[in-house]
Amino acid sequence: MMKSTETGKYRYRPVLFFVLTYLFTWIFWVPAAFVPEETAAPLMVLGLIAPAAVSTVFVLRSGSKALKQDLKNKLVGFYKVKWANVFLAAGVFAVIVACSILLSLAFGQKTDQFAFTEDFSFTGVGIGSALVTILLASVIEEVGWKGYCEDSIGNYMNWFWESMIFGMIWSFWHFPLIFIKGTYQAGLTVNPLYVINFFISGIPLGFIITWVYLASDRSILACMVFHLFVNFLQEKIAMTPETKCVETLVVTAATVIIVARNREMFFETRHVGRLLDDVSGEEGAEA
Repeated sequence: MMKSTETGKYRYRPVLFFVLTYLFTWIFWVPAAFVPEETAAPLMVLGLIAPAAVSTVFVLRSGSKALKQDLKNKLVGFYKVKWANVFLAAGVFAVIVACSILLSLAFGQKTDQFAFTEDFSFTGVGIGSALVTILLASVIEEVGWKGYCEDSIGNYMNWFWESMIFGMIWSFWHFPLIFIKGTYQAGLTVNPLYVINFFISGIPLGFIITWVYLASDRSILACMVFHLFVNFLQEKIAMTPETKCVETLVVTAATVIIVARNREMFFETRHVGRLLDDVSGEEGAEA
């Protein structure tokens, strides 16, 4: 049944979405912390796909032709991707990494951080190598977060506050991973500062991903490509945990610059309550 307002338009349900996404992720990830690594693998996979599964169900069960068409456009509308912006964002993040390493030298870190690591910092989640895991995680996560999540918040406020809220919720979604052996997050538990930094770093990064998303007319593909690039650099560049703390400060500074240079994008409110107005396929319930 279609969820509608008095005007008959689709009514996004962000609170219910996040409750179900957390539930169907953590219901698999929490038990994975108490079983052997090989047994935890399928639980990790099921938790990973939960946001995409919940997002898809929300869209398919909405009864809204416009919402379904919007998801299709975001998934297969390759023409929407502004590749110049995606490459710019990737370049910005590469500069962030380089600046972070250079600044870390003042704190006693080494220049050999500019090298590529031989291995990944985690063992994967049972779906193949760590590289395959990074690839699939980038694809699957963005289907969930951009398929429904970000719009469900952005439909009610400007994109600045949407990015802030989404960054916090997305970051905390990873919480059970710090208890699961073999994950990147579990490797951070040697120092509470590293764990805290991980969760804080997701907030400014959320703004940059929103920038990529909006610049390409809400394209999921653009976010998948950028997400993959970020994950790859974070894993293969030999940054120390201390440098990644410095990196959070650099990412925050870059975020301030991006928001300042794109004030119209982040602070306009014309889209509020109207995200689906221009989607082909008139709003309404399907038979």
